[in-house]
Amino acid sequence: QVQLVESGGGLVQAGGSLRLSCAASGRTFSSYGLAWFRQAPGKEREFVASITRSGDYTYYSTSVKGRFTVSRDNAKNTVYLQMNSLKPEDTAVYYCAGGKSFGGSYPSEYDYWGQGTQVTVSS
Repeated sequence: QVQLVESGGGLVQAGGSLRLSCAASGRTFSSYGLAWFRQAPGKEREFVASITRSGDYTYYSTSVKGRFTVSRDNAKNTVYLQMNSLKPEDTAVYYCAGGKSFGGSYPSEYDYWGQGTQVTVSS
């Protein structure tokens, strides 16, 4: 069982940056692939980024590639999402997820989810 808790969301102006963190409980953190998803009001949950267990491979949606960076620190049981050059369309609730997936982009590949953190980008 893994529990995930996101933090770091907030209100930022377009062009600004935020760093989200997701702290995990449990001793098997390093055995899980991790991902970030987001969901805007009235829209389906969408994939943002993922990282494999060792951190050797990362994957991004086309909408965030080049602006967002996912990383993990297995010693701290934490995964991060550095978000730069934020746009109003990045406004959403951001969720971290964990599972046995090798960097997959579908929500069904992940077994554990955090409660989400709100990111609002003003124009």
